[in-house]
Amino acid sequence: MEKKKKLPIGVEFFKNFKRDHFYYVDKTEFIRDLVDTRGSVNLFTRPRRFGKSLNMDMLKTFFEIGTDPALFDGLKIAEETEICERHMGKYPVISISLKDVAGTTFQTAYDMLGLEVSREARQFKFLLESEKLLQFEKEQLLRLMKGEFEKEADLHGSLRLLTELLFEHYGIPVIVLIDEYDVPLDKAYQSGYYPDMVNLIRSLFSTVLKTNSNLHFAVITGCLRIAKESIFTGLNNLRVRTISDIRFAEYFGFTAEEVKALLDYYSLEEKFDILKEWYDGYRFGETDVYCPWDVINQCDKFLEAKGAPMEAHWENSSSNAIIRDILKTATQTAKDQIEALISGEAAEKVLIPELTYPDLDSEDEEERQTYLWSVLYAAGYLTDVGKPENGVHKLVIPNREVRGIYEKRIRSWFKQRVLSDTGRWKRFCKAMKSGDAAEAEHLLNEFMSDSISIRDTCVKKEMKENYYHGMLLGLLRAEGSWIVRSNAESGVGYTDIILEIPPEKAGCVIEVKYAENGQYEQSCARAMKQIEEDGYAGRLRQDGMRIIHKYGIACYKKSCKISYCREEYTHSRFI
Repeated sequence: MEKKKKLPIGVEFFKNFKRDHFYYVDKTEFIRDLVDTRGSVNLFTRPRRFGKSLNMDMLKTFFEIGTDPALFDGLKIAEETEICERHMGKYPVISISLKDVAGTTFQTAYDMLGLEVSREARQFKFLLESEKLLQFEKEQLLRLMKGEFEKEADLHGSLRLLTELLFEHYGIPVIVLIDEYDVPLDKAYQSGYYPDMVNLIRSLFSTVLKTNSNLHFAVITGCLRIAKESIFTGLNNLRVRTISDIRFAEYFGFTAEEVKALLDYYSLEEKFDILKEWYDGYRFGETDVYCPWDVINQCDKFLEAKGAPMEAHWENSSSNAIIRDILKTATQTAKDQIEALISGEAAEKVLIPELTYPDLDSEDEEERQTYLWSVLYAAGYLTDVGKPENGVHKLVIPNREVRGIYEKRIRSWFKQRVLSDTGRWKRFCKAMKSGDAAEAEHLLNEFMSDSISIRDTCVKKEMKENYYHGMLLGLLRAEGSWIVRSNAESGVGYTDIILEIPPEKAGCVIEVKYAENGQYEQSCARAMKQIEEDGYAGRLRQDGMRIIHKYGIACYKKSCKISYCREEYTHSRFI
């Protein structure tokens, strides 16, 4: 039996797929469509972890002089014989990534960009032996390779200089690939030196991409489409492909057919529905797309154990500070709309296709909120499920993983608001500790009425229970001195909450149910029955708790009802 290919977790270089026997989802037709429809400068914007960097390395591998044609054997582009004969291995290629161009100061970020450029320049050290270059040109290249930028203009013109030297040596125009172009701007915005970074990136891009006869074409990738007036000033040759565009939509992320083929290869066919629920839902152009980072990592978990729990791989892969910040400062109206989105509703919004980071700080509230929704859409936290009409997009949360991100933020808002009312919150904790279910019910209803606006929609009942459960969990954990545990999240959400108050030898078992159509009594009864039948109090007994409070909490929209019973341990028996 042939050994299965490895799953390509974190594999960034195209050549490694064949060399090291990794599974590859064939995206090479991207090359054909790029050759057929490209502009002089081509910008592709997609959310993070959707294959942008791998596609860029694929382009480099295909076009660069000296490539190994065998790397493309058996792939779809190999069937395009005319394109392969005309373009494969025919061009000098400059390829840089700006993902590490960051720092708490502009000088640090400037130096990081210089390191990236000098690292790429060293790929062309053979030019130092070229008979077609003059001595002063070789000296310029040597300084570039050493990272010696005596003047700002040296770094600004560095990529332009490389294209000139490569063209002189080969007599062939150069392809320029720039990956993660917006990362330095994001970092600069967060750290307070945005204007300086805009000037640097604008100068770098302008010199190499504008009126450069040594340039064949360029491809740039990033998450957000930064306004042309910000860094693409004067680039009349810019062709932009965003997540709204139909063309090229299938080349970033996995389609349903590609996910099914991958699952079939690893004999995981039965996992398709759960992967779809968690990681599908993105709409690029007219193509439904899965997050590839999620699919690959979760399949790896399934190969370890078919019963492995689902995980939020995309959320945990890297932080997105701008998303965190704009959600933190959202207005109450925006919070209400996000709560509606969590409940399965759609938000109809006008979006701005081009962004500048300072716009997020606009003093105009309506304008700032428009930018908020635009960033959430572009970064993959919302997706468009309709055809835009008069600039209005129908936005929804794409899948279960992303819904969980919003739920955490909503729970944070809820917690902040509740804890700001210290007296009421302390009374709630006291009621839960003493077994005063009536007072706990009264206060929890006040919290819910003031702080959340859950809708009764088509979202699964388990997800609604999970929502209420998370809010209650945050309330109880905020007390600080209590030991609060929640069972690990499974395919249908949390099971229960257990808390211990060791100094008083007291504990609580809490089961949360969604009271569909306001059926509070029946839902409370089910919760209490589950506590007893599943033996949730057993752990508290084992830990030496002498008083055990059992709460069955039924929630519906903005209200709740609590059922209660008490178990007290005295002289080796419970009463």
